[in-house]
Amino acid sequence: MELKEGSKAPDFTGVDQNGNTISLHDFKGKKVVLYFYPKDDTPGCTAQACNLRDNHTALQQQGYAVIGISVDSVKSHKKFEEKYSLPFPLVADEDKKIVEAYGVWGEKKFMGKTHMGTHRTTFLVNEEGNISRIITKPDTKNQAQQVLEEN
Repeated sequence: MELKEGSKAPDFTGVDQNGNTISLHDFKGKKVVLYFYPKDDTPGCTAQACNLRDNHTALQQQGYAVIGISVDSVKSHKKFEEKYSLPFPLVADEDKKIVEAYGVWGEKKFMGKTHMGTHRTTFLVNEEGNISRIITKPDTKNQAQQVLEEN
């Protein structure tokens, strides 16, 4: 099933870097920036996380909660959060259930080699739990601005 703008966002439950259980349905009535990224503490992922961190207050003022998801472990997420003082949950999806539900897990090419990985994608979920926008090519250095332009 391919998700489209207007589709119901698949609900999920996972554990964040602090051991808290996070479910999408907990955010009903709020707008959510649900961003999927390949790997903790890599250049593009760090730029994206830090841009969302630096603009977190502006995003909150527009009614957005931010949730990051990757297939890294809770321990990896905790180190990433502490290193960069990230103010939002990072959900560990080690069993790849969430990335598969959102259709962002797949074949990738890097330096001529093919491997399986997470395609960097951001879903904006509205107060009713529907996908209002899918950003398939997030600008890692300007991710927050891409979101804020939606308002």
